[in-house]
Amino acid sequence: MMRLMASTPAPGAPSPGFDVPAFLRSANIPRRAVRFLPGATVFAQGGPANCVFYLESGGVKLTVVSSTGKEAVVALLGPGDFFGEGCLAGQPLRMSSAEAVAASRTLRVSKPEMIRLLHEHPAFSDRFLAHMLARNIRIEEDLVDQLFNSSEKRLARILLLLSRYGKEEVPARTLPRLSQETLAEMVGTTRSRVNFFMNKFRRLGLIEYNGGLKVNGSLLSIVLPD
Repeated sequence: MMRLMASTPAPGAPSPGFDVPAFLRSANIPRRAVRFLPGATVFAQGGPANCVFYLESGGVKLTVVSSTGKEAVVALLGPGDFFGEGCLAGQPLRMSSAEAVAASRTLRVSKPEMIRLLHEHPAFSDRFLAHMLARNIRIEEDLVDQLFNSSEKRLARILLLLSRYGKEEVPARTLPRLSQETLAEMVGTTRSRVNFFMNKFRRLGLIEYNGGLKVNGSLLSIVLPD
């Protein structure tokens, strides 16, 4: 039941050589490069949905707050991800909040310009479609993971995905410091359980701390079926 979406290219994905930032810079459109410090809000739930962001570097956390005030982390995004694309489907307001979890650089494209680019540039449209397909696959796998796997396996899978494990075009990277509360919200367990498993992974040499969090490929042994 356990698969890593990051290791499986989305159907119809274009060549990894397609350079989205270079394309956006050369497309002669009004777009803005925006930098965010860790903890900065990119957009807030309930705010106007009028643009799409492309994450060039860093990391962004998407969260949703219920009417009772309970907050849930729904995604942690890395370089190469689009976000805020709900506006293209007619959402007038943001359905989630986006917050930088590390120093991040984004490209901001207005909704009208994004729609025009998708209509006029097939290669870019293919790249964006591949992103959406991969996002849908990830959501389905997250649901299966939540329903059928232990919290230890769910934590290991999330760490591997965050480190971009299995993506040949993306080198292994050290993750920015993530609070155990954030990881607990993503896994669907308590902070104490996350702390227990993180200490276990570290003792086994599956992860390392050195100014950040390094996830070793051997962590896959926790994810694979018994």
